[in-house]
Amino acid sequence: MLLFAVSLSFVTAPAGAAELVMFEGAGCRYCALFDREIGPIYPRTAEGRLVPLRRVDIHRPVPPDLDYIEIERITPVFVLIDGGREIGRIRGYPGDESFWALFAGLFKELKTPAAAD
Repeated sequence: MLLFAVSLSFVTAPAGAAELVMFEGAGCRYCALFDREIGPIYPRTAEGRLVPLRRVDIHRPVPPDLDYIEIERITPVFVLIDGGREIGRIRGYPGDESFWALFAGLFKELKTPAAAD
C-alpha cells in the first residue's frame, strides 16, 4: 500500500487540470482513516473523475509543479488546485460526511462546465 501511495505522488495531471492534492505523512492516523473511508470510493465518484486525487508526502521534496502551494506540516491537508492556482483547502480529516460537505463547497468554486451544474 505504501509503495502505491508513494508512486501516486509522482503522477501529475495535465497542465491546467484540476486535482485534489492530499499532503500526507507516514504514521498519520487521519490519513489512514481517509484511506479506509474515502480512498476506495473517491475515484469512482463524479467529483473524483473530474478532480483526481494526488498524494504528496510532506517529508519528501515537493514536486516542482506544486511549488506555489504553501505547505503545512500537519496531515492530512487537502488542497484543491485548478489551472495552477489554489482554489481552497481542507485541513485535517473530519470524517467522511464532513469531508464530503467541505469538498462540495470547494468543488463549487471550480470553473469547469461540469462543476457549474
